[in-house]
Amino acid sequence: MTEQTLGRLAEESWSRFDDHDSVYYEGVWHRSHALAERARRMCGGFAEAGIRPGDRVAVMMANSPEVPIVYQALWAAGAVVTPVVFLVGPEELRHLLLDSGASAIVTSPELAENVRAADVGIPVHVDTAELERAAERGPVSRDPDDLAALLYTGGTTGRAKGVMLSHHGLWHVAKDAFELSHQKGKNRALVPVPLSHAYGLIITIASLHATEPQQAVLMRWFEPRAFLELAAGQHVHYATVVPSMIHLLLAEPLEQHPLPDLAYLTCGAAPLGRHTLEEFERRVPGVQVLEGYGLTETSAVTTFNPPGRRRAGSVGLPLAGYTITIRDGDGEAMETGDVGEICVSGDSLMLGYWGEHEPDPEGTALVGKELRTGDIGCVDDDGYVYIVDRKKDLIIRGGFNVFPRDVEDALDRHPDVVASGVVGRPDPRLGEEVVAFVQLGPDATVTAEELIEWARERVGRVKYPREVRFVESVPLTSVLKLDRKALRSLLG
Repeated sequence: MTEQTLGRLAEESWSRFDDHDSVYYEGVWHRSHALAERARRMCGGFAEAGIRPGDRVAVMMANSPEVPIVYQALWAAGAVVTPVVFLVGPEELRHLLLDSGASAIVTSPELAENVRAADVGIPVHVDTAELERAAERGPVSRDPDDLAALLYTGGTTGRAKGVMLSHHGLWHVAKDAFELSHQKGKNRALVPVPLSHAYGLIITIASLHATEPQQAVLMRWFEPRAFLELAAGQHVHYATVVPSMIHLLLAEPLEQHPLPDLAYLTCGAAPLGRHTLEEFERRVPGVQVLEGYGLTETSAVTTFNPPGRRRAGSVGLPLAGYTITIRDGDGEAMETGDVGEICVSGDSLMLGYWGEHEPDPEGTALVGKELRTGDIGCVDDDGYVYIVDRKKDLIIRGGFNVFPRDVEDALDRHPDVVASGVVGRPDPRLGEEVVAFVQLGPDATVTAEELIEWARERVGRVKYPREVRFVESVPLTSVLKLDRKALRSLLG
């Protein structure tokens, strides 16, 4: 390939293999060549609708085979894919559309009312079949450094802002991620993660680098019982998940769902507790959980645990194109094993944030050619990366640092606990006090006092929560991460 752009990548991928079953969705297999033809026709449809190279086009759809078709058609047309998680409301959608300057939005019939309520005066394409009535069209020429995707951060700590990702960055990260994770013959994946999230987006691109025909069993959205049934019934080899999905699966009778073909889960988007990993592997023998780490700003993936070289507790090794440095509060590089801020350098980082935004001194920022992630962690002698917590989530209690993840890991080890979330509550004497929100299982009998004592015995006298509040469910963001902003709002 002479042009490392996503439109060209898709076109080359479609011609690499003979026609085969490619995507299984709600009882139907979709063939690879038919999907390719639909994408080419849709590219023509976007051109006829006035979409030009560089135009931002929002895509707000639940998972379906049409989502990657829309992405590939837009890249072929030279447009910038702007994914929107289908759970956002009209007000947030309006902000995303106006901030991005979107020229149009593509959505599903069940979401059309919500989209029209945003009322920003741009074309709304509800029926993708209309776009597919055009003549087939191949990809236009683009520069690898051109903008390919504009992804908005979850906005859990403020107004969502757009992250600009290039064709070059997404192309290379997807290739490096595929090469680090692929096992020959393990080519059927169960995909319940939202394709509108950076994680889901990079999965669709990584499959275009495949060296053997790939098959995806796609879920509209995650539901634990349906996940287990599909994994068994479709004989999937691996699945892409986030930690909250593993927590929900552990609440199911896993022993009643044998999964002899399932070899591993790739897990990302948020930290996974060591106990949770071990409990899942104990209950589902033969399956290994492979953690990775990334940010939207690193084109979704930064590190990954290669199959056969997994190091439990670590988020893996850096991709080939990335270098990781641990820095202290003054920005100085630290020694191997020291805990500090994770900083990433490489050619596949974001181009920057879209528009004007107030800098966040505790958050993610591009400093020169290095990304300061706002995540705290360390690197061992073999280059494996370990995540401690988010810098901005750190609780300072009486001058001592308390990382919420340490407390959550301890609470999650209790057999009655399904999930937990820990935040700091302002305290006039100590600065902050540790408060835990806990979701219990259906037959739980543990009390708040017992959980406080359980945590104290495991994390010590400084870190343990002085207050435990029970909630029906621990709140998650639209991309299934723990929503600490929502937890803080419950403090009163």
